[in-house]
Amino acid sequence: MLDSLFDEVKRMNKRQFIYQVLSFGMIVSSALMIWKGLMVVTGSESPIVVVLSGSMEPAFHRGDLLFLTNYPEEPVRVGEIVVFKVEGRDIPIVHRVLKLHEKNNGTVKFLTKGDNNSVDDRGLYAQGQLWLTKKDVVGRARGFLPYVGMVTIYMNEYPKFKFAVLGCLAIYVLVHRE
Repeated sequence: MLDSLFDEVKRMNKRQFIYQVLSFGMIVSSALMIWKGLMVVTGSESPIVVVLSGSMEPAFHRGDLLFLTNYPEEPVRVGEIVVFKVEGRDIPIVHRVLKLHEKNNGTVKFLTKGDNNSVDDRGLYAQGQLWLTKKDVVGRARGFLPYVGMVTIYMNEYPKFKFAVLGCLAIYVLVHRE
């Protein structure tokens, strides 16, 4: 099967091959432009995230795809589901706002907790950090698609699966002549 794919690529003339490579480049750059556009429209550095654990069950399950917004003028409210980053951790966390702490000067700090967790998130925060602030928030959950993000989880947990999928997509784009 793989030999026939490579034979088809070999049969292409140089012009067709360059056209296919450019088409592949256009697809990738279009995806990046769409992502950047979503960042601008939603105000979030990551407008779409995947729930990676069961800490938010039953609200969200592992593999759910969340759509986020992060408009600066909207206040954080108790009960709202936020996605936040903690210093020293690369992966954002999806949890619910448990408590608000407002100071006289107008600053608001808040505490989060996973719906399926028995304790609040202070153990997840950076050392010495007891509350989150608005700058820690990546976005707020506005909608979701159940289990659509499982593909992403499988790609991260099984690197060979990721390379197989990406390889198949690249071969398809190079060989497909439309």
